[in-house]
Amino acid sequence: RDYAATLAERNSRHLAAIPEYLEFTARLEEAVGAVEIVFGHNDLLAANILDDGDRLWLIDWDYAGFNSPLFDLGGLASNNGLDGPAERRMLEQYYQAPLTDILFHRYHAMKCASLLRETMWSMVSELTSSLDVDYAAYTAENLTRFRRAYADFVNT
Repeated sequence: RDYAATLAERNSRHLAAIPEYLEFTARLEEAVGAVEIVFGHNDLLAANILDDGDRLWLIDWDYAGFNSPLFDLGGLASNNGLDGPAERRMLEQYYQAPLTDILFHRYHAMKCASLLRETMWSMVSELTSSLDVDYAAYTAENLTRFRRAYADFVNT
């Protein structure tokens, strides 16, 4: 919602789509339901995971804070191309229990929320970043990924 406010304040080219994104947010929030709160990384892109041969290191903790573990798990899967079986294994490993349909549905909702957040972050970055990055292309890529994930979510 903060990103939506920033986009509105700065008269983003995405302004007309903000009500739709907020509606997606409301639907996803309802589907996720009550969450366990943990300290999370909140930006599990492949570039933020380093492997030194002995262990994995998470770097770039700029967006870390309290959140649902489902957000990090959804981001980990969507940002790193995990397929359905790998997602199921990841969730069963994290929760140390067989995966239920209810948890998988909640996870899918949070995975969509993670993709929508990355999309809207990129939209804001189009307006605010001084880095030499094609944020418009990154926005388009993430919006496509979000819409695909959301279609999968509503069809499950």
